[in-house]
Amino acid sequence: MAVRKSAPIIVFDVNETLLDISTLEPLFERVFGDRASLREWFANLILYSQTMTLCGRYTPFGELAVSTLRMVASLHQVALDASDIDELQARMSTMPAHPDVLPALKCLRNAGLRLVTLSNSASGASPSPLERAGLATFFERSFSVEAVKKFKPAPETYQMVSQALNVELADLLLVACHYWDTAGAQAAGCLGALLTRPYNAPLLIDEMPAPDLMASELGALTEQIIQRWGGPA
Repeated sequence: MAVRKSAPIIVFDVNETLLDISTLEPLFERVFGDRASLREWFANLILYSQTMTLCGRYTPFGELAVSTLRMVASLHQVALDASDIDELQARMSTMPAHPDVLPALKCLRNAGLRLVTLSNSASGASPSPLERAGLATFFERSFSVEAVKKFKPAPETYQMVSQALNVELADLLLVACHYWDTAGAQAAGCLGALLTRPYNAPLLIDEMPAPDLMASELGALTEQIIQRWGGPA
């Protein structure tokens, strides 16, 4: 692989990449009797966020998360209480960082790399989920797709970041544990680094781009980033 003259700006996805959504499992185990139903809900949440974008519609991610929970409950013929909705919203706003995140962010910052986030979640009042998780200070900016009212992987979401930072799309490296996100970023002109956390893997098909970097743990992915670019030129 060719070595770039300067390091890219690292753009982190937030939900599941940095913050651990498995902390929502107790809610799903209590409501559905199976904590694995979290994955059914989350997959549908992503599916219908992308469906809304394709249909030219938008509603904040948190509201869509609640509606998707109601949909999954209906499919399973489970009655939801208002307290269940409250618990979902509370848990989504207080998800902790994965254990590998803080050491990796420290390494990237010490290497002099610029770090930002790009999330499907709408911005809200302080403290934000990143602030609650103790991560906010690592990032110079946090972007939300609400600014363009389209969900990732719409190209406008990545273009928004490049325009706001006054850099080319090729100067961005998106780090995410979702292949649909890294592939979308690459299709838009960015670099893509895939973090293969549990329940996440690349789609091995010739017509889709292979991630530029890939690892199963953020520390290992960070090592690849630093070895390849070593910080700003």
